[in-house]
Amino acid sequence: MDHLTIFKALANETRLQILQWLKEPEQNFPSGSLSDEHDFKDGICVGKIQEKAGMSQSTTSQYLSLLQRSGLLEARRIGQWTYYRRNEEAIRRLAEYIGKEL
Repeated sequence: MDHLTIFKALANETRLQILQWLKEPEQNFPSGSLSDEHDFKDGICVGKIQEKAGMSQSTTSQYLSLLQRSGLLEARRIGQWTYYRRNEEAIRRLAEYIGKEL
């Protein structure tokens, strides 16, 4: 886990908001999250995230890509769409690191 990359990803208000929204996908993206049948429960389509963030598709994709590279998000392509969800294990490890080291 590269902590510097994670902190850079979190240093942007919109990227932080995206993580917060994905914490409760059913509440923040009504009828927009994947069910268990897709084996990627709570995954949200890029288009839904873009719509909520009010940003261009390219900026949204750039932000999601950075969050994924940092390890805070997981992505899965299903058909023609890419879905994102939080990587709860990575977030838990980050919280542990902050609690112990900072």
